[in-house]
Amino acid sequence: MIVNQEPRFKGFSFFNRSEYMFKNLATLFKYRSLLQTLVSRELKARYRGSFFGFLWSFFNPMLLMLVYSLVFSYILKQQNPETTPYSLYLFCGILPWTWFASSVLEASNSLMINSGLIKKILFPAEVLPLVNVFANLVHFLFGLPILLLFFIYYNYETPLTPFIAYQHPITWYILLLPVVMLVQLIFTAGLGFLVASLSVHFRDLQSILGNLVTFWFFATPIIYPLSMPGVKDSSFLKSLLHFNPMTHVMEGYQSCLFYGRLFDWRALGNTFLVSVALFFIGYYVFDKLRDTFPEEV
Repeated sequence: MIVNQEPRFKGFSFFNRSEYMFKNLATLFKYRSLLQTLVSRELKARYRGSFFGFLWSFFNPMLLMLVYSLVFSYILKQQNPETTPYSLYLFCGILPWTWFASSVLEASNSLMINSGLIKKILFPAEVLPLVNVFANLVHFLFGLPILLLFFIYYNYETPLTPFIAYQHPITWYILLLPVVMLVQLIFTAGLGFLVASLSVHFRDLQSILGNLVTFWFFATPIIYPLSMPGVKDSSFLKSLLHFNPMTHVMEGYQSCLFYGRLFDWRALGNTFLVSVALFFIGYYVFDKLRDTFPEEV
């Protein structure tokens, strides 16, 4: 069996393995061209045979936003002043969550789908989960202009929106959006490494993961604010939500985009530390199991 890395010494100590892991991690930068090529291949494969091609990256979020506007502004008529217009509030969370959820779910299957690649000599298997993360990041970036167009739309009264009083116009805090994106990128990459390596040995994880991500979605303040009476009046729910790292990431997006204010930098700073820790834990597990990938896939 051809393996994708040089042989390891038996009895590797934790410190030796950690040193080896950091050396491998440092070499990721030199694989940036490979990562770019695979991300481009992934994006092209997703829309291969489609008439509109990459334009669907704009059409999908636009159609989704139109559906949210119709349902929540005209049919359900959400009237909470803190989340008005609700469709816009919802989309500020749905868009980054889609990046997160799609990346994690696709990363869990990335090694098995690309089994032919990881059996090649010295192929950097750690690139594969990152391909999913960065490909979905591109889709997220394509969706941002659509979101900004709707911000402009809701800030000007028109015959179609005579009763919408949007109190949170775009501010310069939107320039801090890359900070929130960086925290999410590190967190998602770390979780991607972890689920990708574990899914090779525990195939049931992929089935469980879909349900866990769904539960995680409802345990994150995306469709409801933290100030909702059912949440703020329960100390248990408040503690549970604040323990969730994605809570602070989503609040970061909502603060920069929807409310036009500074995010809670202490909470996001703690989430950044958690994300860095998860990144190294995920990569450590990935690095420890990498020699078993060619045999298991």
